Amino acid sequence: MHPKLYPWQFFSVIIAGILNEQQQRAIDYLKEENRVLREQLGNKQIRLTDEQRRRLAVLGKALGHKVLSEICSIVTPDTIMR
Repeated sequence: MHPKLYPWQFFSVIIAGILNEQQQRAIDYLKEENRVLREQLGNKQIRLTDEQRRRLAVLGKALGHKVLSEICSIVTPDTIMR
């Protein structure tokens, strides 16, 4: 026996899918923007302030090492995780 799917549940699933797709497009854009900036900088080392390091660390630790290894572009995941 299949549980009954109410119309609002179906609508919620559709809206969630649309929002997820928009978020993914925004993430893809930001990742590409970071790659472009990295190309412009070349091998120059980026100097972060303590405040910048702190902000990245807070957000990075919430993501975890695996995700960071896929998206980090200006620092290494190990730097953030420390």
